[in-house]
Amino acid sequence: MAMNTPPQTLPLTRVADIEAEPPAKRWLIDPIWGRADVGIIGGSPKSCKSWLGLDMALSVASGTPLLDHFPVSHPGPALIYMAEDALPMVRMRVESLCRHRHLDIQHLDLHVITCPALRLDLDKDQRRLANTLDHIRPHLLLLDPLIRLHRLDENSSSDVSRLLGYLREMQRAFDTAVVLVHHASKKHRAQPGQALRGSSDLHAFGDANAYLARRRDHLVLTLEQRAARPPEPMTLQLLSGNDGDDTHLAITSALPCQPESLGDRIRDTLQQADEPMTRTAIRAALRVNNQRLGQALQELEDAGSALRTQQGWSAPDQQSLPLG
Repeated sequence: MAMNTPPQTLPLTRVADIEAEPPAKRWLIDPIWGRADVGIIGGSPKSCKSWLGLDMALSVASGTPLLDHFPVSHPGPALIYMAEDALPMVRMRVESLCRHRHLDIQHLDLHVITCPALRLDLDKDQRRLANTLDHIRPHLLLLDPLIRLHRLDENSSSDVSRLLGYLREMQRAFDTAVVLVHHASKKHRAQPGQALRGSSDLHAFGDANAYLARRRDHLVLTLEQRAARPPEPMTLQLLSGNDGDDTHLAITSALPCQPESLGDRIRDTLQQADEPMTRTAIRAALRVNNQRLGQALQELEDAGSALRTQQGWSAPDQQSLPLG
C-alpha cells in the first residue's frame, strides 16, 4: 500500500525567533550605506559620481571616514571595476585620496578588476565575477558605470530586472555591499531617483541610493534609505591643491539644504541643456504653472541669469567644476 507523501512547504520561522541584528552590525558606512546594501550612485555627467564611489571604496578598505565625516563600521577588502578609466587614471585618483587621508597605498586592501570588458549579461562573465567575489570576499563591490557592464536595453524592465537580480544574488551569496554608478537624465524630477536613465526597476532596486546634482559652483548630495531615515541633503565640492594634487570631495555644508526656488530650478535646467530651450520645453521639464514660469524667467533675465534668444532661453556661460 502506497504511503501518502506529505506536501512540501516553504521553510518558516516565527518572527520572534529571528535573531536580531545588533545596531553596530547594521552599517557599513554609518549612516550612509548598510553593511550589505545594494544601491546606486546616480547623477548627470561630470557630477563626481566616480569620486564618491572611490571615496566609499577607499573608506571601507582603509577604515577611514567617508568624506572625512561618516565612520566605517565594517572595514575590510573592497573591489572596484572602473570601466571608463584607464588603470593609471584609477591609481592616480586613489593616490590623491590616499594623500589627503595620509594613507599608504601599499597597505590599502583595495582590489581593481583589470579586464578590458566585463559584460554581466553574459553567463561567462557572471561566473568570473562570482569566482572573484568568492576569492576576495570584499565588504564592498563598486561597479562604475552600469552602462558599460552590459549590452541590454536599459528601458526594458525584464532585461534590467534579470541583471539586477544577478547582482542581488551576489550580494546575498557573498554578504557584500554593491554600489552601481549610473547616469541620470537632465530632466528635473520630484525625486532624484526618478531621473535615473532606463527602467524604473533601477530606482526600486536600491536599499541605499546616493544622488549628486550640480548647482552652479557646488554639488548637492541627496541620500535614500529603504530601512532607515537618511541624513539631510548636504553640499559638496571637489577640492585640489595648487598643483592638482590631493584631489578629494569635501562636505561644505552638513546643514539641511534649502529647497530650490523656481528660479534655481530654471537656471539649473538651462545650464544642463545642450541648446537654448523654448518656454514650452522648460515648462514641460519642470511641470510648472505657465504664469509662475513667466514671472521667474523675467526675474532671471532682469538679473542677468538667463538670456532670451531667438532660439529660446539659455544660461550665461559659467565656470564648471574642474573634474568629473
